[in-house]
Parts: sequence; C-alpha cells; structure tokens
Amino acid sequence: MRISEHNFFFQVAVLCFIFLSAVLSAQQADMSDHQRNVSDCRNGWGYCDRSKLSEAELTALMVAEHQRNVSNCENGFTSCDHSRLTVKEAQRVSAMERDRRVEDCKIAVEPCHDVELTRSETTDVAATKRERNLANCRGAIEPCDRTKLSAIEARQADTAQLQHNFSSCMSGWSDCDRSRLSPEQAAKVVAGEHQRNLVACKEGMETCDYSALTASEAGVLAIAEHRRNYKACVSGYGFCDRSRLTAAELGTIAGEAKDGL
Repeated sequence: MRISEHNFFFQVAVLCFIFLSAVLSAQQADMSDHQRNVSDCRNGWGYCDRSKLSEAELTALMVAEHQRNVSNCENGFTSCDHSRLTVKEAQRVSAMERDRRVEDCKIAVEPCHDVELTRSETTDVAATKRERNLANCRGAIEPCDRTKLSAIEARQADTAQLQHNFSSCMSGWSDCDRSRLSPEQAAKVVAGEHQRNLVACKEGMETCDYSALTASEAGVLAIAEHRRNYKACVSGYGFCDRSRLTAAELGTIAGEAKDGL
C-alpha cells in the first residue's frame, strides 16, 4: 500500500515538473518573440507589430523614431521626412541644408546657381575656389586654370611643379619628366637611381641591374655572395653551389664531415 502511494506521488511530481517546464518554456518563447518584436520595431527590421507593445515600449519607440528622423534630416539623408519635424527642428534643418549647399558651391567646378548666396558667402566661395585652383596648379593637378593666377602665383605654381617633378624623379615614380630637370637635379636623380639599384642588388631583388654596378661595387657583392654560399655549404642551410668553392674550402667541408662521423 505504501509502495503504491509512493509511486502515485512520484508520478504526480513528475507530471507537475513536466507541466511547469512546459509553461516556463512557453513563457520564455513568448518573451523571446516579444523582445524580437521590440527590436524589430526599434530598428525598422523585419515585421513590427505595434499592437503587441506595451504603452511604455510604444512611447519609447515613437521617441526613438522621431529622433532618428531628425538625425536623418540634419545629415541630409533621403529618408528624412520633413513633415514630421517640429517648427524649430524644421528651421534648424533648413539652415543646415543651406550650409551644405553653400559648401557644395565651394567645391563645385561650375558656377553655383541652386542657392542664393549672401555677399559674404559669395566672397568666401570665390576665395575658396581661388585657393583650390592655386593648389591644383602648384601640384600639377587638373583642373588648373592658369588664367586665374596672378603673376606671382603663376611663378609660385611653376616653382612648385618643378619641385614636385624633381621629387617624383628622385623617388623613381612614373610621372617623372626628366626634360624639366636642371643639370644639378638630373645628376642627383642619376645618383639616386644608382643607389636604389645597389640596394636592390645587395638584397637580391629582381629589380637589380648588375650591369649598372661599378667594378668596385660588383666586387664587394661578389665577396659577400661567396661568403653566403660557403656558409650555406658548411651549415647545410640555404642554396649551396660547391662548384664556386675553392679547393681549401672544399677540403675544410670534407674534414668537418669526417669529424662528424
């Protein structure tokens, strides 16, 4: 009798546990779905069911949406909805949009007609364009309108272009124009090229032109290569060409091999 009662209570406990687990799982699933819905509504992702939001969640959503729209309008994004702005927000956004159009006028190559500029803004835009044109001419960058340069600015631009060309030649860049180098600059460029080639040969780079080395430089490199080859043959690490070793070096290697046995 006691055994039957024990089994009965055990079975009831198991059923209660299963029931509570199922209820808890359902509650967790509901919470997960609800939180996902809140996230979708906040971020504008997936399907947002506003009817399932609490009053506090709905209020928070509306606040976030309004602020996001204000931010979109302030940044000039196409998703901006001007009709949802307050009067003061609309005034601020309008001012910011005008500022952006003025800035666009400063960087535009052609005359700007999409905004009516004040006298000070017109002066500022003209000064900005003049400075940019001068910078382009100095850096040999298009567009450069030399007709808009003063005599002094034209000379400054010529000097800057010559210096830029010299720098390009010294660096081995493709835009180097050797015909524009002075004799002194040309000599420095040749010396720089020779030095770069020497470094390339010392480092075993494929750009090395061994024929451009002096006899002294070629000799120094040959000695260094001989030492590297001998070390490789002795150590067993690296490329070894025994045919380039002297009889004495071969003997040394053979002796060391016997000692190792």
